[in-house]
Amino acid sequence: MKKILNFISNNLVAISVVILWLKTVIVTWTQFDVSLNAWQDVLLLIIGPLGIIMLLMGISFLLSKQVRPVVFIVGYVLISGLLYANLLYYRFYIDFVTVSVLLQLSNVGGLGPSTAELISPFDLFIIADIGLVIYLVIHTYRKTKEIRMPKKRNYATTSLVSIALTFSIALWNNPYLLTTGYDREQLVQQIGLYNYQIVNLIDGIHAPLMKVAADEKDAIKTAENVQPDGVNRSENFGLAKGKNLVLVSLESTQNFVINEKINGEEITPFLNELAKESYYFSNIYDQTAQGKTSDAEFMIDTGLYPLPSGSVNVRRPENHFESLPKVLKRTGDYKIFAFHGNDASFWNRDQMYQSLGYDRYFSKKDYEVSEENSVNYGIKDIPFLKQSIKKMDNLQEPYMAKFVLMTNHFPFLLEDKDQFIPPAETSVDVVNRYITTVSYQDKALEQFISSLKEKGMYEDSIFVFYGDHYGISRKYELGVHELLGQEQSSFNHLELQKIPLLIHIPGQKGEEIKTVAGEIDIHATLLDLLGIPADQHITLSRNLFTRNEEQPVIFRNGDIVTEKYAYIDRKCYNKESNEVIETSACEKYLEIGRQELKLSDELILGDLLRFVE
Repeated sequence: MKKILNFISNNLVAISVVILWLKTVIVTWTQFDVSLNAWQDVLLLIIGPLGIIMLLMGISFLLSKQVRPVVFIVGYVLISGLLYANLLYYRFYIDFVTVSVLLQLSNVGGLGPSTAELISPFDLFIIADIGLVIYLVIHTYRKTKEIRMPKKRNYATTSLVSIALTFSIALWNNPYLLTTGYDREQLVQQIGLYNYQIVNLIDGIHAPLMKVAADEKDAIKTAENVQPDGVNRSENFGLAKGKNLVLVSLESTQNFVINEKINGEEITPFLNELAKESYYFSNIYDQTAQGKTSDAEFMIDTGLYPLPSGSVNVRRPENHFESLPKVLKRTGDYKIFAFHGNDASFWNRDQMYQSLGYDRYFSKKDYEVSEENSVNYGIKDIPFLKQSIKKMDNLQEPYMAKFVLMTNHFPFLLEDKDQFIPPAETSVDVVNRYITTVSYQDKALEQFISSLKEKGMYEDSIFVFYGDHYGISRKYELGVHELLGQEQSSFNHLELQKIPLLIHIPGQKGEEIKTVAGEIDIHATLLDLLGIPADQHITLSRNLFTRNEEQPVIFRNGDIVTEKYAYIDRKCYNKESNEVIETSACEKYLEIGRQELKLSDELILGDLLRFVE
């Protein structure tokens, strides 16, 4: 035993680095969705974490013998903590933590009230070694009064060569890797989790400089490239001109629940009936990123894409935006209102709504909120909408009123008295509970519309009901596949990213529209219906009534979907056969995606709209 401890003492740094390296490789391989399709992928999985771990742990070598043990332990704990934080975040969001997410952690839904849902016995593997390393460091220091350093030159050379080799192979695999840094899964797979964090940190430092360096020439150049086709006027142009605009954000609502039954009982009977009397768009994809609900609001308000990391609400709330509220106020003398039963500062809405042109924001402080009428993140949908209607009595017309619902939020908790349908009976409890909260939301909407009819506030309005983002993450999708009787596959995962969109104009005949499109396209469509030419505004949104089928739906990670093709999980699919085909078939659409996301980011990060009339 003494010989073993002596060996450990003499080689403590190397042993600690190896443990941390192996732990990272195992977690990346087994817990993240890593595709090992070639020898380069295997090599990158192995060497990716090594160099940066050595470099970070080597910082302690620069300090005195007395301070070195403390810094070494702190470094080990922080790196392990970063690994575990990413694992928890990935389990729900199938995404990785960014600097922006860490800075807005209070807004990251799902990790607060539901951490227990995400913890696994496997997690002991990630934290067990921390205590061991701390013990070994303390034991070694007490015995030798120092932590013996390896030869600095050899150590530094090994570290830097490993990092250089990692980036060289990764860029050889994908020359666009660092210029399309929004594909975090590919970044982590190619350069490793910790190198990715450094790249993200550099991007975070660079982003503020874009605004400082931007000028009017940049704005004009970008604006000239932004105007897309497919914003042409449709035969429905002006159909809702002058009407009140009521938008309802359906929390975590996916399209699969529409017209779906559990034991013969409809999950969303009200929305099913309303769809028959509305423009029901059944092929609309969730395009949100890390800002989730705030991203959905941002796309609809501005016709721009969300940022690759964090939320525009938090990172750029002071920007100038050519928003739907501002356009309505300028062209139709509208008053703009927002209703949400959470704290005004959640997702920084209080500041962002001012920048977007909202006149009044009714938040939690404006509602009677109690423990009895609340669940998860705030007041339940039924009392929220009931109380909201009272506030609508005095709204000056015409108005735009946006309602952000909350009850149907992970982990989908609801008391028995509020369940209008029994839970589903899949093998995944989260999915079973999701059915009850979606059903509750549907009942809230039914009562909301009924009350508006009674008060004479229904006929002269256009209603937009849209799912804001997915509710069931990939971690829990097995339950949905069981529910729908389908196989678990990348293509079926893509189908579950569809969200419902119903645009209801009282008295107008209903129609199902199967155009393949995304959330961002709601913006241009509403402008068309309200009689406002979308082609006169800087937008990346397309009119859903005139959208070109060759235009891809672009996801924030760079994936695309068209009528015929889909590029997901770094594979190109033929949608008709659901088979993987040559990537070249998707390449032109991927290039369109890269260019559009670049333009959107330039507009937002450079705040270029401040220069454009």
